[in-house]
Amino acid sequence: MIYLIVGGVIVGGSLIALLSVAAADTALFAENFPLLLGMNAVAVVALALLIVYQVYVLRRRIRAGLFGAKLTARLTRLFVLMALVPGLVVYAVSVQFIIKSIESWFDVRLEKALEGGLSLGQSALEYLERDLVKKAEGLSQRLSDLPAAEQLDDLNELRETAGVQELALFGMDGRLLGFASADKGGFMPPSLDQGALWQVRLQQPWSRVEASPASHGLSVRVAAPVNVVSFSDPLRVLQVTQPVPANMALAALQVEQARAEYQELAVSRLGLKRLYGLSLTLALAIALFTAISLGFLLSQRLAAPLRALARGTRAVARGDFSQVHTVSSRDELGMLTQSFNRMTQQLAEAHTAAQEHQDRLQEAKAYLEGVLARLTTGVVTLDEQLVARIVNPAAAAILGVERASLEGRPLDRWGDPGSPLHHLAMVIREHFQRAATSSWQGQWEYVRGEGVRALIMRGAPLTAHATPDYALVIDDITRLVQAQRDAAWGEVARRLAHEIKNPLTPIQLSAERLQVKLADRLDNASRATLVRSTDTIINQVAALKGLVDAFSQYAKLPAPRIERLDLNDLINEVAVLYESHTHLSLALSEGLPPVAGDAALLRQVLHNLLKNADEALAEVENPLLRVATRLAEDGVELCVTDNGPGFPEQLFSRLFEPYATTKAKGTGLGLAVVRKIVEEHHGVIEVRNLEGGGAQVCVTLPVLESNHE
Repeated sequence: MIYLIVGGVIVGGSLIALLSVAAADTALFAENFPLLLGMNAVAVVALALLIVYQVYVLRRRIRAGLFGAKLTARLTRLFVLMALVPGLVVYAVSVQFIIKSIESWFDVRLEKALEGGLSLGQSALEYLERDLVKKAEGLSQRLSDLPAAEQLDDLNELRETAGVQELALFGMDGRLLGFASADKGGFMPPSLDQGALWQVRLQQPWSRVEASPASHGLSVRVAAPVNVVSFSDPLRVLQVTQPVPANMALAALQVEQARAEYQELAVSRLGLKRLYGLSLTLALAIALFTAISLGFLLSQRLAAPLRALARGTRAVARGDFSQVHTVSSRDELGMLTQSFNRMTQQLAEAHTAAQEHQDRLQEAKAYLEGVLARLTTGVVTLDEQLVARIVNPAAAAILGVERASLEGRPLDRWGDPGSPLHHLAMVIREHFQRAATSSWQGQWEYVRGEGVRALIMRGAPLTAHATPDYALVIDDITRLVQAQRDAAWGEVARRLAHEIKNPLTPIQLSAERLQVKLADRLDNASRATLVRSTDTIINQVAALKGLVDAFSQYAKLPAPRIERLDLNDLINEVAVLYESHTHLSLALSEGLPPVAGDAALLRQVLHNLLKNADEALAEVENPLLRVATRLAEDGVELCVTDNGPGFPEQLFSRLFEPYATTKAKGTGLGLAVVRKIVEEHHGVIEVRNLEGGGAQVCVTLPVLESNHE
């Protein structure tokens, strides 16, 4: 840019100097005037293009949002105003001075006289032209009143009457029809101008003042339309020619010649005016170009450190604190750069400390999330509005829902209205509202798809504020409660077996002894009564012994002997005993892996399930009993399905407890024993009623691991 400025100033100065030399030398000026004029014009256009280019570059930088572009524009405007305002004043004064100086070199009165004479001659010619137009219109009107055949005969008479030099009648195709002239010698047929023909067609007269070749003077020629009488006659054109008086033509030619000669003399004056004006314009363009260029240069130098600071600021905004700029000056911009470097260093240190603190927080959060994720106890944190913030996986598993359906939601939006989850959430909310600043706990039953779960929940505030955050701890004690119930029933069964079994044998022996000793001593009626009574005692004692044996079996099942077992083979073995039941069907998946189990105990499980299903189908018209196996995610699944009445809803929560039965003579120990055997095998048992009717009991047994083979 600096070289462009220097080059432009040198070229402009050289041209201005050359103009000055040419203006001083008249011969050189007259000889090289076009060249000088072209060189100056090219220089002015080049400087104007450079200025336009600089403005375009500046606007493009502003639109691109380049830092410093607006500062460059502001400084450029200031420099342009500083150069343009005084430059325009000097330019205007100089132009006026040059114009007046050059004008004083010529006789203004002579030029005015020539202009006046020329104007007077033009006015006289215009008068002659208007007069001849009126005569031509009159003559065409008179011709239009005559028939077409008589118009040619009367042309000479009309010419003499009007006092004109010559008349000519033409057709609309430009063909000469008739001619009358005062000049009898040297006849030359006149012609009709095409412009006249077009204007006459528009029903307008046409006129022109032109040089006459015959008289070497001026003549006026007028064309007018000759309208026809009938539509069958074609339109004709009348042309009237009248020479301008010789003295008037001579005076006009002399005035015109004098004026042309004066104009030739004034060429040098106009050229000087243009040349000096162009020189001043060139000087102004050089000044303007220099101002704009200096504005660019100075603004770029001023904006360079600011642009560096802007880049550093954007880098700091992105988190990059490594931007350090070199201090190249000791002025205010250098002080600002030094302050920015100190600020960047301090921000880098603060960012490092904050990042370390954030890392520690992230580690603590990850550690806390890891602990919460591995807890078997459910933990839920809530804010002061009782909106769940954190729900660990154990809590979601206990409640049987996804974490996403709980986190970020208030308690009153847990579950659908009327659902067990919503009811439980309302209980929790009520306890937190009652004990806002103290702890509480309680035990509740929670109904899930597979049954009723026993939950212990504890709530406590996390802070001592009036509106603190809260923590909710949920423990699923279903297995514990069930184990306590099993232990209690086992103790009851053991004591009943012990207390009842001991007197049963003496009672049975006494009844048999009475029957043996007294049967022969009584008459027939009394003997029959005795036999019937003793048989009743013996039968009831036998029934009590069976009940005691069942309780003994429930109280103390034998420890399972785990071994490799093919579940499908075991099912086929047991199904043979039920061949008489034509409604039994098997759907056993092939290729099942072996399970880890006790064949005797699992055979007892199958007998109990098939026996219960068979008894449930006693009153069904079309009984169906199906045994199926498949490979599940947690092991091998065995399902026994029937189309009986299903399990009563009121017994669902107590199906695996003793005496939970709908049979008149049942003890309710069947499913209790089945569940106990399945749990001894580390399996899972599920009971459900089918939608179309019937019940299904599914037992999942773990697959035998490879180290047990």
